[in-house]
Amino acid sequence: MSDLTHIGSDGRARMVDVSDKSETTRVAIAHGFIRMSEDAFRAAIGRDTKKGDPIAISELAGIMAAKKTSDLIPLCHPLPLSGVRVEIQPLGSEREFEVIARVKTSGKTGVEMEALTAVSGACLTLYDMLKAVDKSMQIYGIELLEKSGGKSGDYRKPSE
Repeated sequence: MSDLTHIGSDGRARMVDVSDKSETTRVAIAHGFIRMSEDAFRAAIGRDTKKGDPIAISELAGIMAAKKTSDLIPLCHPLPLSGVRVEIQPLGSEREFEVIARVKTSGKTGVEMEALTAVSGACLTLYDMLKAVDKSMQIYGIELLEKSGGKSGDYRKPSE
């Protein structure tokens, strides 16, 4: 367990002290997918349900989720985010959407969790907006694609 930064030598959870770390520009990009029925997909693409535009509302929800990450994930530091972009793109014949989030800050710790939370929040909101049409939607494949900045350096998900 010694490699886990959020676990102290006594085995207890702790928020990592980042006060001695340097401030750097940090960016993280994450994505995920939501698959649904043809009817739900058409409703989303039509952007006009009884609840409103499911894509626009879900993109906004993803931005809000990124801003609330430290309220949801116990050991995350609250961060001053300098930019959050969430985009939901249809994957046509698959009846699914890809949700991509890009989060940026200048600080002492990274924004990977904020990017992942943005994707999760957007996917969950899209589900909520369309569940009257399809309760069997699947949210899957949420993962970090890349990150830059900080002591650990850059990361890019290896190609498959």
